[in-house]
Amino acid sequence: MATFADITNHWAQAFIAALADRGLISGFPDGSFQPDRPLTRAQFAALLVRSVDRPPVRSPRSFRDVAANHWARAAIQQAWERGLLSGYPDGSFRPDATIVRADVLVALVNGLGLTGGETLDLSRFFDDAGAIATYARQPVQRALHRRLVANFPNLRQLRPSQASSRAEVATMLYQALVADRNFPAIDSPYLVEPGEPPPQLVNLSHRRELRAAWIASVWNVNWPSKAGLSSAQQQAELVTLLDRAAAARLNAIFLQIRPEGDALYDSSIEPWSRWLTGTQGRAPNPYYDPLAFAIEQCRQRNLELHAWFNPYRARTSLNAPIGTGNHVEAVYPNAVYTYGTQRWMDPGLPEVQNRAVDVVLDVVRRYDIDGIHLDDYFYPYPVEGQEFPDRQTYWSWGGGKTLADWRRDNVNKLVKRLSEQIRSVKPWVKFGISPFGIYRPGEPAGIVGLDQYDRLFADPKWWLKAGWLDYVAPQLYWRIDQTAQSYRTLLNWWVQIANGAHVYPGNNLDKLGSSSAWSVAEFEQQITLTRELAAQRALGNAFYNIEPIAENRQGFADQLRQELYAQPALPPILRATGNPPSPPTGVRVNGGELTWAAGGEGLRGWALYRQQGNSWTLDRLLAAGARSLALGAGTYALCAVDRSARESQGVVVTLR
Repeated sequence: MATFADITNHWAQAFIAALADRGLISGFPDGSFQPDRPLTRAQFAALLVRSVDRPPVRSPRSFRDVAANHWARAAIQQAWERGLLSGYPDGSFRPDATIVRADVLVALVNGLGLTGGETLDLSRFFDDAGAIATYARQPVQRALHRRLVANFPNLRQLRPSQASSRAEVATMLYQALVADRNFPAIDSPYLVEPGEPPPQLVNLSHRRELRAAWIASVWNVNWPSKAGLSSAQQQAELVTLLDRAAAARLNAIFLQIRPEGDALYDSSIEPWSRWLTGTQGRAPNPYYDPLAFAIEQCRQRNLELHAWFNPYRARTSLNAPIGTGNHVEAVYPNAVYTYGTQRWMDPGLPEVQNRAVDVVLDVVRRYDIDGIHLDDYFYPYPVEGQEFPDRQTYWSWGGGKTLADWRRDNVNKLVKRLSEQIRSVKPWVKFGISPFGIYRPGEPAGIVGLDQYDRLFADPKWWLKAGWLDYVAPQLYWRIDQTAQSYRTLLNWWVQIANGAHVYPGNNLDKLGSSSAWSVAEFEQQITLTRELAAQRALGNAFYNIEPIAENRQGFADQLRQELYAQPALPPILRATGNPPSPPTGVRVNGGELTWAAGGEGLRGWALYRQQGNSWTLDRLLAAGARSLALGAGTYALCAVDRSARESQGVVVTLR
């Protein structure tokens, strides 16, 4: 099938490609089609005479504004002689004027001699039917009858006097050739069907924010609660955690799947995690894939799943069994060092960097995840009195840089490679990192603490400036009144350097109840402060970790559900490609039940709004598999939600 660089996921892609395959349309020298660019009358004439072969029905004539050397003079003459296009009463053709949508339909209907549909009431189909000129009304009826009318994005808006885009012309021309030459039909939700008027559509939105929680597997912090549980027990525990996350109206989970060079999923690169089965390399028995299971369960609860990786930790304890099989410690024994009480990969070695990238991209390719998430462990946190033992690697690969600059460059290269390759493989998969909350002491003024730039060799300020991250979730694990590490002060600093990335501050929920200062009120205030900076792209919070929510510690989950997250919310839209999803189809009301048809590829779910006076409120979010819902009396609008969390227009229905 022919393609152009700029029509992927375009609403008219199939029609454009089908005409290009038949040699009826072409693109531009740079490989683009420019589907949303208006078409001139001269360009339309050239397209018509190429596509509609009719004998002359009129005598030749000249137009006063079409010069003898005009590039489209011959096509304009043929379009006139075949009765496909006419000029204006003043003797002009206006070749460089754009062709309006009504005139496209008039030309196609009259040129092909299409008939029928004269009894159709256009006002039932188009909210702007009154704007259709008298000369175009019958051709539009006939075009509607023969399924030529394509209205994007609103089926009820004909826009008869608006300039027609190249995509719209291609779609309506293809449909005309379906009627005239029996071209194979192409399905599209933007073709107006003559049998039933299009539904009323409405543009809707609500306040978006990320509401995330980390689920940690290392040391069995959250899940599984201990190693060696049966598959059924593991699944039941995860379902409980996700149920409680959804009940608190969270909308995202950061699930740790690579805590120490291992895998809590089926990997051909790294061994099964000992935190899962008790023995590294041993698969769950009976077998199941925990990541695939988690994704499926998250989908049912409208939770995004971000796969959380630790890039360089090889073993959390020297007392743990040495890695065997395909563990990094066995494959590259010289690339793993003892540092403190743990074992760490050397970030300066190409084989270590390549392995980290390969592991992440393997998950991106094979699993329908929403995001890739890295934590704050790059070079390990410093151990008093010990130097990280990578001098030999530095002497081999340092390239004249200082040791600190070389280490930072190693981490920068990994972040850059991941960013570029994730976007190349699946552009909709988000890439985020949760760095230590303090960049450097003194940035901003008055802040003191660990210097991650010089001790962890992580430079999130540069990652954001370079545009490598979709979001940053700095671990702001301090209270608002903790002056030297104030949540408020640090959050203000992070949003100032975000450079377009979203900022989802991490909140140290594990501290809840540890003292009177770490109260529910403290976290309420932190969420409020985040929301106050929404205009600067502070668009949500991430809680470490899920346990206080799951156990409703000090009533915090109740407070989320009843107050802070009283209304459901979709995550903010980050990167999105192509057009937003099409509105739901087949929407019907049967008694007190709302029903609708299945959605398209990449659908994540449905958003149901309820009208209250002159405004709309998001009532609930539904899983992609939902097809019906019992509702009380009222006016509702159902939107489709895609994998980028974009909503379609809402289809309006009223239940009485």
